[in-house]
Amino acid sequence: MANQNSLPLYEKFWYKHNYKRVTESLLSVLLLWLLGYRVISINNYSFPWFVAFLCESWFTISWFLALTTEWSPAVTKTYPDRLLQSVQELPPVDLFVTTADPELEPPIITVNTVLSLLALDYPAHKLACYVSDDGCSPLTFYALQEASKFAKFWVPFCKKYEVQVRAPLRYFFDKPEVSTANNTPKFKQEWLKMKDMYDQLSRKIDLDSFTKSNPCLGEFATFSNTERTNHPSIIQVIWENNESLADGLPHLIYISREKRPKQPHHFKAGAMNVLTRVSGLITNAPFMLNVDCDMIVSNPKIVLHALSILLDPKGEKEVAFVQCPQQFYATLKDDPFGNQMTILFKNLAPGLAGLQGPFYGGTNCFHRRKVIYGRSPDNIEKGSGISDEEFKEKFGASKDFLKSAAFALKGRIYSPNDINISNVVDVASQVAGCGYEYGTGWGKQVGWIYGSISEDVLTGLTIHEKGWRSELCTPSPIPFTGFAPGGGPTSMAQQKRWATGMLEIFICKHCPIISSLFRKLTLRQCLAYMWIINWGLQPVFEVCYACLLAYCIITNSNFLPQDLGICIPIAFFAIYKVYTVCEYLAAGLSVREWWNNQRMSRITSMNAGFCAFLSVLLKLLRISETVFDVTKKDLPPTGNVLDDKDAGRYTFDESVVFLPGTTILLLQLTAMVIKLLGLQPPVPTPSRNGSGLGEIFCSVYLMICYWPFLRGLFETGKYRIPMSTICKAAILTCLFVHLCRRIITS
Repeated sequence: MANQNSLPLYEKFWYKHNYKRVTESLLSVLLLWLLGYRVISINNYSFPWFVAFLCESWFTISWFLALTTEWSPAVTKTYPDRLLQSVQELPPVDLFVTTADPELEPPIITVNTVLSLLALDYPAHKLACYVSDDGCSPLTFYALQEASKFAKFWVPFCKKYEVQVRAPLRYFFDKPEVSTANNTPKFKQEWLKMKDMYDQLSRKIDLDSFTKSNPCLGEFATFSNTERTNHPSIIQVIWENNESLADGLPHLIYISREKRPKQPHHFKAGAMNVLTRVSGLITNAPFMLNVDCDMIVSNPKIVLHALSILLDPKGEKEVAFVQCPQQFYATLKDDPFGNQMTILFKNLAPGLAGLQGPFYGGTNCFHRRKVIYGRSPDNIEKGSGISDEEFKEKFGASKDFLKSAAFALKGRIYSPNDINISNVVDVASQVAGCGYEYGTGWGKQVGWIYGSISEDVLTGLTIHEKGWRSELCTPSPIPFTGFAPGGGPTSMAQQKRWATGMLEIFICKHCPIISSLFRKLTLRQCLAYMWIINWGLQPVFEVCYACLLAYCIITNSNFLPQDLGICIPIAFFAIYKVYTVCEYLAAGLSVREWWNNQRMSRITSMNAGFCAFLSVLLKLLRISETVFDVTKKDLPPTGNVLDDKDAGRYTFDESVVFLPGTTILLLQLTAMVIKLLGLQPPVPTPSRNGSGLGEIFCSVYLMICYWPFLRGLFETGKYRIPMSTICKAAILTCLFVHLCRRIITS
């Protein structure tokens, strides 16, 4: 073994974007000038002026939160070759995959993710793949069984020919990989054989064909008399690497935790905690990778890259988790739904890497088990420091699990002889029960933290507030790729869930402000968390600003400066638009993609974000609880589907999430009709000015942003806004106009 102990296993480099800093500083000055102008313009004081000042003050705060987050970006470089030379034996890694509904998340997608994990470039006897099925679906279980049979051929094929993308769904339908190894007749023959086997696999696990058969016979008898929210724990060992072969297949274990109708199950966070406990009993690996069911491995060496950070002498003492970015494949041209977030990830991820570290994103993340068990950097080398009784209260009553938890906290690793899966399945079923966590620290002190439907960000926050750092891992090629949700209902549901979860974090005891004042969250990391929490707060001010436009036109008042002060918002608008266009062009993106993201940022915020705010408000008032909506995952388009003109069209349903946007659009249209027909009231006093070109321009700009909604008023089928939503929006618009008239007459 070469002596590499003096060389780091990874390095971090900070860099500066001087042009970016200068431009953003100029925009900051313009925002402050605008606020200062409003304060000193005493003659213009009015109700619209005051509302505009409040909204613009919040927009300025939001701008500074984003500015401080992205100010000092950093990038990490890993050295997996040094890792292989510096360790005698690679540590075990447990792989977690979560799925919740076979209809919203087709099993073929989960199967491809699992296959890509089983084919990682890592000793197979050091890996164990656990699949959590919160839908308790016999189809998912059957799909995994068939996938394990296919994997016996697929994994050797991938490693023999050094296949880069090891999910067959992508490998067989993307452009073929070019190398000297795959340019032989033998390879082409094997390729055709594998393609035929994968096609057979896809047909076998088709939902329609499966439901026609009897799914509750033989091995599927466990699923008889089960419902999605009412069933016992089901743990099935699909494949076990009995001989601990390094070139074999990793363990593959199916888990469906117990659910009962009146028992809280805490959504994905609860599923992750069950995976942690069950895997702790079986393999108890010191490191855990969790991925969503649609996030396939695109870099088979990613485990080595992540461990280069986690096993580095400095990283072992400071780094709790390694987050890989979320990126997407089979995307629609020009991002018509604005959900690929290319520029956001490009700016946000390096910015966070330069602070205390990136947020935990809920997927593509490597965790230290001891950190998930509540260990802080201060006592990383010490024992648990608590009595046996306290240990039991924290981790639960299972003696076997308590033993494994103590093992993990001491940094000890199971040897292959310690692992006997069949002997612990019954005990594992106990810790997967819905009553196991009662009276314990699960969800409060250890594991994934409860209290927000954005359990990922909340869990990462509780780790950061203990003083841990996290690191961003961005090797080339990119480590994971997923499929971006479609437009309309699916995307809105996802964005609403994120914004709702952010607001729940803001009102819980782990609020970043409290964590920064009384715990070990750094100030700039606190501001970074506040920036994403602002996704649920800013929509309120955006909706107010949009309503203010209509109010001023209807009442013939103004909120924009009428003198030379108008130059300030004009300059900000022009510089900001040119600056963001340049950002997109520099990243190799199109002007059309820039515009799609500009308009969708308005639509998403004022619809999904505003509804998220209302749902959290209702939760605070104890009227209703927030709901975790599973994001629908469609099969990636292949062939000519990418060129389908309807693929980028916006769709609607009867969800209330489309009501704010429809109302805002009708408000702007009504205001413009009143303006064009000359139905505005006269200006009350000669010293006051009526609505001017500024208000009209902003209203027209907002209507252009809402072009998908405008088209949705006249389209048919799923592309049309439902009549019930239009009627509700029309009623709200009439009430708003009536209120404006009452204010005028009074």
